[in-house]
Amino acid sequence: MSARPAERSALVIGSGVIGTSCAYYLMRDGWQVTLIDRGAFARGSSHANCGFICPSHVLPLAEPGMVGMALKSLLQPNSPFSIKPRLDPALWSWLLHFARRCNQRDMIAAGRAIQPLLLSSRALYPELIEREALDCEFESRGMLFAYRSPREMEAYAGTDRLMSEVFACPARRLDAAELLELEPALQPGLAGGWYHHDDAHLRPDKLMRAWRQVLEAGGVTTRANCAFRGFVANHGRASAAQTEQGDLSADVFIVATGAWTPLWNEHLGCRIPIQPGKGYSITMPRPAVCPKIPLIFPETRVAVTPFQSGYRLGSTMEFAGYDDSIRPQRLQLLKDGAAPYLREPYCEPIQEEWFGWRPMTYDSLPIIDRSPKYENVVIAAGHNMLGLSMAPATGKLVAELIGGSPPHIDPTPYRVSRF
Repeated sequence: MSARPAERSALVIGSGVIGTSCAYYLMRDGWQVTLIDRGAFARGSSHANCGFICPSHVLPLAEPGMVGMALKSLLQPNSPFSIKPRLDPALWSWLLHFARRCNQRDMIAAGRAIQPLLLSSRALYPELIEREALDCEFESRGMLFAYRSPREMEAYAGTDRLMSEVFACPARRLDAAELLELEPALQPGLAGGWYHHDDAHLRPDKLMRAWRQVLEAGGVTTRANCAFRGFVANHGRASAAQTEQGDLSADVFIVATGAWTPLWNEHLGCRIPIQPGKGYSITMPRPAVCPKIPLIFPETRVAVTPFQSGYRLGSTMEFAGYDDSIRPQRLQLLKDGAAPYLREPYCEPIQEEWFGWRPMTYDSLPIIDRSPKYENVVIAAGHNMLGLSMAPATGKLVAELIGGSPPHIDPTPYRVSRF
């Protein structure tokens, strides 16, 4: 840990994986850090996601053909993608901007900006886990995309060519026999699959518990149930954060509030076009015939994570605002979407049924930048479905921007002024 002036203080608002990573790298740079959250520590979308650390997910959600696919999905009652009908100008503006980006040029540009965060984090995770002895079930087993339809299987070949030629991230093509040989937990009769060997996975709740212990052992103060209300201004700078537990002063402030960030537009002096994209998961014990490799079934949009201590089905995308209800039919979609592919797609007892709001930007890029209103406030939000995959790189980049060190990746694509 480098020696820094002890009086430098930082307040991180939001204890999800992004806020935790920011607090960690600031702590390692010698800052006195306080980490606050409106609820319990790391209980938002960082708690029970699928735990993927996936350089393979370099392409944005906005891609050619996505608008037609989304419209078709809206006409299907059991589609993994859904929008709750309502009069919400911010949502419809977001959808319009998203539709405009569903083209080859913007897709590749977004991918070029996504990839540095993914690759940096993929390299940083093993270092972090070894250095801090984090018990989080980290495994480097890759990721397997499995298909039932030969046509859908073949359609991915074009994507793989693009991934190989533009991003140097090819997959290995597997025919039906090779697929079963690599992953015997799959049912026979599938068309084949594509295997990305560089991906990894971990158990997010265990990561967050272990990481919090590291922070507190390093002197970071954590405050739960400490809701942020705004800033106290002083000559173009924020001097304190107003919270339910009183005003908390600091030299710098990091807003890592995920899907809630648009609520602070006025306080940040800019428009943050984030929509909460609701995802679901079901956690259970490992079935008797359990996959050894994390799986995605693109035809049903279901993901499967085999942890050392459990088993999780996850995915779906629901734009329903900040609706905090758990819809049983959405959970059933996960079971139904896994059933055609796996010999034992799920088992009892169900240990947790969960949802989280993903912070979705229409260009699929996060915001990692200073607030236009306060020079000592940094925004780190909008990581879409890749918060876990981008967290260490984001935390390191934030610490570099605040501390004045040369950034290890170019921060330009993540500037807030692009909106």
